[in-house]
Amino acid sequence: MVLTEKEKEEIKQKVIEALKETYDPEIPVNVYDLGLIYKIEVDDKGNVEIDMTLTAPGCPIAGMVVAMVEANVQEKLGSEHEVKVNLVWDPPWTPKRVTPEGRKLLKELFGYDIVGEWIKQYGG
Repeated sequence: MVLTEKEKEEIKQKVIEALKETYDPEIPVNVYDLGLIYKIEVDDKGNVEIDMTLTAPGCPIAGMVVAMVEANVQEKLGSEHEVKVNLVWDPPWTPKRVTPEGRKLLKELFGYDIVGEWIKQYGG
């Protein structure tokens, strides 16, 4: 059975929900709003492939974060969907990838707009 575009979009929204419930253990903001998710692809059978990155290539918990993302998405979708998460480093992550919601959360946490400060310092 081939899924319609509407069905694929519904699956993608469930994936995004799961990603918004998955937190980077070192930064109390979810992986979606941190801008760590580069691609969410749903194929005609409802299987999902996600490309994600981390804030730094030397992250000591990289494997754990990828496993958490895969497990949470799999749990949200159920066993009838295959979920594959790829860790990618290109393009490198920058704070400019943080969503407006993530920026708001970071501002609440730190008391100032750290993304805005980064852009001022390093360019936008």
